[in-house]
Amino acid sequence: MNKSLRQLFTAVVILFTILGLSSTIITAIRANQLNTDPRNSRALYHEIGAPRGPILASDGTVIAKSEPVNDAFEYQRSYANGALYAPVTGYFSITHPVDRGLEMSRNELLAGESNALFWQKIKSLFTGDENKGASIETSINPKLQMAAYQGLAGKDGAAVAIEPKTGRILAMASTPSYDPNQLAQHDTKQVNNIYAQLTSGDNSPMLNRATSQYYPPGSTFKTVVAAAALETGKYNPDTSIPAGASYTLPGTATNLTNAEGSANGSNGQISFEDALAYSSNTAFAQLGVSLGDQAVENQAKKLGFGSSITIDGSDSTGKPMKAISSRFPTNLSDDRLGLASIGQGDVNTTPLQNALIASAVANGGTLMRPTLVDRVRSSDLSVISQTDPAVMSQAFGKDTADKLDQMMQAVVTKENPNLAIDGTKVAAKTGTAQIGENNSSIDGWVIGFAPADNPKIAVAVVVHNTDVLGSYAAGPIMKQIMQEALQQ
Repeated sequence: MNKSLRQLFTAVVILFTILGLSSTIITAIRANQLNTDPRNSRALYHEIGAPRGPILASDGTVIAKSEPVNDAFEYQRSYANGALYAPVTGYFSITHPVDRGLEMSRNELLAGESNALFWQKIKSLFTGDENKGASIETSINPKLQMAAYQGLAGKDGAAVAIEPKTGRILAMASTPSYDPNQLAQHDTKQVNNIYAQLTSGDNSPMLNRATSQYYPPGSTFKTVVAAAALETGKYNPDTSIPAGASYTLPGTATNLTNAEGSANGSNGQISFEDALAYSSNTAFAQLGVSLGDQAVENQAKKLGFGSSITIDGSDSTGKPMKAISSRFPTNLSDDRLGLASIGQGDVNTTPLQNALIASAVANGGTLMRPTLVDRVRSSDLSVISQTDPAVMSQAFGKDTADKLDQMMQAVVTKENPNLAIDGTKVAAKTGTAQIGENNSSIDGWVIGFAPADNPKIAVAVVVHNTDVLGSYAAGPIMKQIMQEALQQ
């Protein structure tokens, strides 16, 4: 072989070696990185060009599905009553990655890419059939979801309903809401404009206020302080505790007062039950200071404060859907503890967290982990996974729960008859949190469960920036949800 041929041969070998190495790097080492690169249009067409699995309500109603369309993407996501279910489903778009709802937490299953669908993918490979995504069956009850959404219509707020014995989320509404169909369309310019409008400002309708928005809990937090007190064994519903018409926060000149005279008690004392029923600020501020910040903080933590709460999914199914961590501050001075004990000051919560508090009382002190998906099925309807109830914590003992149940029933019978339901015992706690400059506005709250003697549903509702007390701003919405649940 002459010199020229040897050089050519060497060059060809080197080029083939480089080609082999580059192909190996691209197809193996960098495959995942390239597949997830937002600039990779082939990956996008592959994902959207396959029939994404449906999302269903608990009664089988299809609330999200992929429909064939006559364009390059072949399928388009469609949402029935989009704004109603948006906090649950999230959205799927060709221009923006899934980042919320079940579209995010179950993305791998919906897209048909999960390892749980391995045999289905193998079967599709040999039969030539399309690789279809899995079906996600949720715990959402359409009638309860509608009751929550309609009750919140025109308001800024959220509502969550939970089955106390299992933790199944029966309704999760957030308003204002948005229509995911607007983001699912294939006109990319229009979608980008709509997305920019939806995400601009501080009041985005895409924010799930049930899980991702902080609110001061107001007097609903008194249930946490009451639980901490009952757990000491030193208090009963008929125990007399300090109250009075006013209470000066320790080390300050700030006087707390009550909204009405019945909360003052008599001769500076009030029964524990009446303190909760009439929502005595002076009684609960003093009670919190007496218990100490550690006791109140520990009770709050047992109920979920201080930790983000996973509602659905895992790293293997997508990206977990989580609720932000509700906050009870540590190492409080007595004056700040007094404020926190009536749900003001430095304590903040989510509607989901408040629903969990009601649920724990309703379930005898056992707090179940909240869930949103009942089961997942492959395209041949075989069950891939099923959600079993799981204990999140033993928040307090059954004796404490029973006494709280009694005291929360008194909230309705003694002070808030507008929350009563004929023929059914209702347990509740209202809250009116002062917000805004100079406490110029209100976050109106209510939490509760029914029937109080055999709870089937626990509810939390908040109406933000209102001028109506919690019993009247949020109370009718809770009552409407409960009545709908009790008819089923």
